[in-house]
Amino acid sequence: MDILAETYEVHLADERTQFDAFLRTYRDALNDALADVTEEEARRRLVPSKTTLLGLVKHVTYVEQIWFGETVTGTPRAELGLPATVDDSYDLDPADTIATIREQHERVCRAAEIAVADVSLDTVLTGHPRIKEVTLRWVMLHMLRELAQHAGHAEILREQLADLRAG
Repeated sequence: MDILAETYEVHLADERTQFDAFLRTYRDALNDALADVTEEEARRRLVPSKTTLLGLVKHVTYVEQIWFGETVTGTPRAELGLPATVDDSYDLDPADTIATIREQHERVCRAAEIAVADVSLDTVLTGHPRIKEVTLRWVMLHMLRELAQHAGHAEILREQLADLRAG
């Protein structure tokens, strides 16, 4: 993933345009991490934690809902149908497939983009139950950190799968 090349047109853009571009780049990278792998590979545990490619995209979908669905819109987690804990957000249900998780991830990302479309970076948000006040700028920076970290995890998992295939 060449983040600089993919975002070249926004190098001189305003801060909000840059945030939006980087968020979209990392969202796409995570969704694309499920391309060209089998269902078995997507579910395969290659590290001691619960992290799998499919679970990773399911987790970032959860994170998007926490920060944009709950914190920005004020919708309670129960209404969003979210797992009780962050750790549970990696858990895969038998019905979870590459197609269903990718579709859910894209749907949640579109909803996040809509939720913040008319919100200023300096707007103070009060929808998170533990963090009483946070700006949209902080939420976007936090999401960039989360997405970049998990995009790196996904790349490593894909490298491990490629090594196993070449095996």
